[in-house]
Amino acid sequence: MSPHYTPEELAAMGFKSLGKGLMISRKASFYGTSRISIGDNVRIDDFCILSGEVTLGSHIHISAYAALYGSLGIELEDYTGVSPRATLFSAMDDFGGDYLIGPIHPEETTHVTGGKILLKRYAQIGSGTTLFPAVTIGEGTVVGAMSLVRKSLPDWVVAAGIPARVLRERSKGLLQFVENEK
Repeated sequence: MSPHYTPEELAAMGFKSLGKGLMISRKASFYGTSRISIGDNVRIDDFCILSGEVTLGSHIHISAYAALYGSLGIELEDYTGVSPRATLFSAMDDFGGDYLIGPIHPEETTHVTGGKILLKRYAQIGSGTTLFPAVTIGEGTVVGAMSLVRKSLPDWVVAAGIPARVLRERSKGLLQFVENEK
């Protein structure tokens, strides 16, 4: 048996939409497939979790153990990537002590806030990085390993740290390869 789902198996899982050329591990977990869209040429590795409103463009790699919790929306545009053990949270509980924490409690006893996460074209998220809700990672921006992204980042920069901060500009040389594909 192949380590990846066949197109027929994926179609039977009830995704919102599916592209072509997919390599999706049988060991990945999906919750709410009717809210998950996947473009062309996408690879999702072992032990990934995709949950909620998740939209993946084309030419995307989501590495092992990455988690995309999209209750309030996550969108990855074309040519983006998420490295191993990175976690994207579109919603967050209130940890201040006035509310219960977690999805097992009635909504009136919790206080969940957040917003959509957007990774623009060519953005890459480093290994072990955490993205908080309502952030946009600018076009071509890379976030270094083990970073914490609490605020949006501009286009074409390298950012890292806790909290993540811009370290320098990033080259746009990769665009030559994309132009040659068209």
